[in-house]
Amino acid sequence: MRKYLVVLSACTMMACGSHSDVREVDAAAAADTSKGYNQNTTISANINTSSNSLTTAKEVVSPDAIKMHVEYLASDLLKGRNTGSAGIDEAATYIIKQFQDAGVKPYFSSYRDKFDAKGVSGFNVVGMVEGTDPDLKTEYVVIGAHYDHIGSAKVVNGDSIANGANDNASGTSAVIELAKYFAETKTNKRSIIFALFAAEEMGLLGSAHLAKRLKTTSINPYVMFNIEMIGVPMTDKDYTVYLTGFENSNMAEKFNGYSGSKVMGFLPQAKQYNLFKRSDNYAFYEEFKIPAQTVSTFDFTNFDFYHHVDDEATVMDFNHIANVVNQLIPGVEGMTNSKSHEIIWNE
Repeated sequence: MRKYLVVLSACTMMACGSHSDVREVDAAAAADTSKGYNQNTTISANINTSSNSLTTAKEVVSPDAIKMHVEYLASDLLKGRNTGSAGIDEAATYIIKQFQDAGVKPYFSSYRDKFDAKGVSGFNVVGMVEGTDPDLKTEYVVIGAHYDHIGSAKVVNGDSIANGANDNASGTSAVIELAKYFAETKTNKRSIIFALFAAEEMGLLGSAHLAKRLKTTSINPYVMFNIEMIGVPMTDKDYTVYLTGFENSNMAEKFNGYSGSKVMGFLPQAKQYNLFKRSDNYAFYEEFKIPAQTVSTFDFTNFDFYHHVDDEATVMDFNHIANVVNQLIPGVEGMTNSKSHEIIWNE
């Protein structure tokens, strides 16, 4: 994540580790066999009228589904998903197939939102699930993550591929699963845009392009949140993910209220390093002046392989990633179902 990553590069030094093998699979084959969250899970559609969220939206996303996404996106086959490369094209094809199979529609005429990325071809992948309320569906919640990475890094034991499992196949897998969940359950009164950004590692270019493009349309965004580096858990915290720009809005307070648990919390380092301005959320704040923030579980102590060849699927905690997604679902439902704009910017 350039955001965090830019952040990270400015703040931390990452250690090295040993290279591990990652299963290489064909994109179409992987997409065909990945059917989203556990299809055998029974999901209660009982709405908690006080929180606007599902009362039993737990454990609907399986670690196996997350594992499938991350193992493919972070495989050597995709060679680090650098913007403009064949590898990121394969990653986009995979994400689009996931969206198509789940019934997630393209927001534009095509899923691929093309832009120039410093002379190379970049493209975001943008899908949407329309809201169910005739009035609220004209408002949008935007959920994003960057799916690009840096391609290669310093050679370690003959390996030069920077696979980018934590950064940010983990966040990409979360967006895919959230999109599939809402496409099936249709528990969102507001519409939801699911955006996977390219060229984050080149300076947050993909999110900046999409925010500007959306600004030229009649879109009415309510809130945006971005998912970055959720591959390993934090320790000694009483919350699951931290929120950048925590003090700038009441998003954490409202989100935790919708969820009925302390999902989002405050990480002092996030404020210290001004992570709010260093991730793909920031362009949406700049363009729309709405609450637009990032969630992450990278806390500067729990992961040694930032922009390193050992950022591989084998070091990811798939149970943790699935747990994060499952905890996010009720909060997203609360955002999309509230009668008014309960989440507000403090400035």
